Amino acid sequence: MSKDGKRHIVATSGGFVADRRGGWRVGPLIDHALALSGRNRPRVCYLGTASGDQEWGTAYWYSAFAGHEDVRPSHLRLFPMPNVDDPAKHLLEQDVIWVGGGSVANLLAVWKLHGIDDAMRAAWDAGVVLAGVSAGSLCWHVGGTTDSFGPDLRPVTNGLALLPYGNGVHYDSEEQRRPLLHRLVADGTLPTSYATDDGVGLHYVDTELHESLTSEDGKLGYVVERGDDGSVVETPLPTRFLG
Repeated sequence: MSKDGKRHIVATSGGFVADRRGGWRVGPLIDHALALSGRNRPRVCYLGTASGDQEWGTAYWYSAFAGHEDVRPSHLRLFPMPNVDDPAKHLLEQDVIWVGGGSVANLLAVWKLHGIDDAMRAAWDAGVVLAGVSAGSLCWHVGGTTDSFGPDLRPVTNGLALLPYGNGVHYDSEEQRRPLLHRLVADGTLPTSYATDDGVGLHYVDTELHESLTSEDGKLGYVVERGDDGSVVETPLPTRFLG
C-alpha cells in the first residue's frame, strides 16, 4: 500500500530496460513505483495479459528481480486459466502492480471477463500502487491510441477510466501516435490527454497529474488539450530526470 495513504498510478512508455545479455533489468521508473509503496520489501505483481501471458514475459519478470531480496515478486496469469484461486484477493494483497505492454483492447476484454477491472479499482482505492508500460499505461485512462487492431492505429475508448484523461504512449518513436492523438482530442473522441516519449512516465496522485518523470535525459511528457476554437494545443511538461 502507498506510504502516504493516497492513490498512485505510474503510467509509462518505459520501465524495464535491456541488460547486456538481452534480458530485463529494473529501471528507474519501476524503482519509483516501488518507492511509492513505502515498504521495505514491497510485494509486486506482474500482469502480462496484453501479450497473452507469454511465458517469456513471466520468465523475464522473475529474472529482472533475481538478487533483489528487498522485493517480493509474483505474477497473475489469466491464460489458459488464472494461476491463483482468487485473482482479486491476490491483487489486493500487493503493494505494487505492474502491467506489461501488448494489446490494450485484448487486455480490457479479458480483464472484464475475469472481473480484473473491478479488482484493479478496489486495489487502487485500497492504496495499491498501479503502474505499467504501453498497454499498461493506456488501461488506467479513458482511452488513447492503439495498434491493437492492426498497423494503422485506431482509438480505444473503453479504458478503466480511473484517470479522466486520454493517454498517448511511444509518442516520439511511432509516427502515427502524435497526429492521431491530436485528432482524437480535437474531435472530442478523447478528453484532455497526457502523452509520453519512450522512457517517460506520468505519476498521478489520486486523479491529478503530480509529475512527469524520465529515465532518459531529454525525453518529455506532454499535455494535449482542445482549444475553444477546436484547435489542439500541445504543451511539453516539466519532466524530472531520474537517472
